[in-house]
Amino acid sequence: MTKLSELVKARKSVRTFDGKNLSPEHRSSIEEYIREIPNPFDIPVRFKLLDAEEYGLSSPVLSGEKLYVVGIVEKKPYADVAFGYSLEKLFLHAQKLGVGTVCIGGTMKREVFEKAAQLKDNEMMPCISPLGYPSSKRSLKETMMRKGIGADSRIPSEKLFFKDSWGNPLALEGEAGDILELVRWAPSAVNKQPWRVILKDGMYHFYEKKDKGYVSDVTGDMQKIDIGIALCHFVMGVEELGKKAEVTISDPKIEVPENVEYIASVKAEV
Repeated sequence: MTKLSELVKARKSVRTFDGKNLSPEHRSSIEEYIREIPNPFDIPVRFKLLDAEEYGLSSPVLSGEKLYVVGIVEKKPYADVAFGYSLEKLFLHAQKLGVGTVCIGGTMKREVFEKAAQLKDNEMMPCISPLGYPSSKRSLKETMMRKGIGADSRIPSEKLFFKDSWGNPLALEGEAGDILELVRWAPSAVNKQPWRVILKDGMYHFYEKKDKGYVSDVTGDMQKIDIGIALCHFVMGVEELGKKAEVTISDPKIEVPENVEYIASVKAEV
């Protein structure tokens, strides 16, 4: 069985595909998986596969894609966090199959995708992703995009993970250190890595360090989606060890900077 750390490190955002349809086995596996992808907030996220040619779907940053997956969630508190959590589980499942993905929130004709997805008034479709086999060579456009955002680099752990108070670095040691490293390598919009985690009284408290320009009525808070992705890595890492991770929403009232928002806490046996 492929280890989570191997999947996380191996997965890259794919924008250049080989132009082939998914095999019947891989498409069936994904269709089965998306029927129910649970998240800790019990907010249903509905995924739907859409053939690009049938619905006239495309994105200027992609090439060779034949199939898309769209994710839809009801507009409510924590919907974006739940969306990110469920989406990342799907992406990691696709990675196991050798199927490439990339989260796209803006570079598309959104109205065309929303019509194909049959989006309702009380729902939002924060982002979509192609599903396909990566081309053996990236396009020049994709190579430049990755270079521009530093896609293969990450913020040092001492600036992400703290002990007891904001800014006090947490040493990454043992199983907990390995799991937090999975969090550090989580993907995020423009590689901003907005998550911060404070370990206090045996609880891992997740926060969003906000940047301007990532919130809209159409997509929700894209950085909260990123927090959902990071939270997914943490919980999956704990569960891979055969241990329990309990996600709660109970603000510990730790003093944090003005541009930081509490999201959720995890009690984990690590």
